[in-house]
Amino acid sequence: MRSGKEVYGLLLLCLYCTLWLCSCGNADKKRELTIAGASNMQFALEEISEAFEAQTDIPCRIVTGSSGKLTAQISEGAPYDILVSADVKYPDKLYTEGLTLGPPRVYAFGKLVLWTTLEGMDPDLSVLARDEIRYIAVANAKTAPYGQAALEVLQYNNLDSTLQEKLVFGESIGQVNQFIRSGSAEIGFTAMSVVSAPQFESIGRWAVLDSLQYNPIEQGVVVIRQKDGKGDDALLFQDFLFSEAARAILRKYGYTTNE
Repeated sequence: MRSGKEVYGLLLLCLYCTLWLCSCGNADKKRELTIAGASNMQFALEEISEAFEAQTDIPCRIVTGSSGKLTAQISEGAPYDILVSADVKYPDKLYTEGLTLGPPRVYAFGKLVLWTTLEGMDPDLSVLARDEIRYIAVANAKTAPYGQAALEVLQYNNLDSTLQEKLVFGESIGQVNQFIRSGSAEIGFTAMSVVSAPQFESIGRWAVLDSLQYNPIEQGVVVIRQKDGKGDDALLFQDFLFSEAARAILRKYGYTTNE
């Protein structure tokens, strides 16, 4: 039978072990990076963050949305560590506001595609005026750079006024994809990175649009200035985004990268 001192000692040891385990868990949680990513980057970013975590043991949590909405959230104090945007305009805005650890860096150039899941439909600009096309999905140009690119393509081909009544706007590329997949819109403008993803590559048909018909989609990244001491880890992720391993993933999803 154990003495009172032995029992007390064992209880104290258990308490120390519990506190140590809890502190380790909190430390891991504290080190976790929260990455705000543009919707077009969802699938590529998941793969890149997995490769980064495997190399550094730094866990990542990804929050996706339109670049404009994510930027507004950061300006209002959202605790994101990194913004991986669909353009450089929004990261530059945060830099100008003094909310980042440096200026934006262009990590990739995106490509715009026309995508349909309608049986027998050829995804081409020439079909947009047909009667069977009632709705054309486009991301909100005010907050989503791919939406702005889509409107530029329509304007270039003098289709913007003709098709105005058919356009349905999604908050982000993610919502545009939902419209197209569900059949709510017969066709729509999305990112090549989406239709190149394993989850979507066998769904419907898509065609790459002429990149000369819209301004280059320069996608930028910035590290957000935080008070929790995770700046070094966030900078590590930003550097990893420019590594050959990350660039190979980006090219796999249809992006162009600077070598």
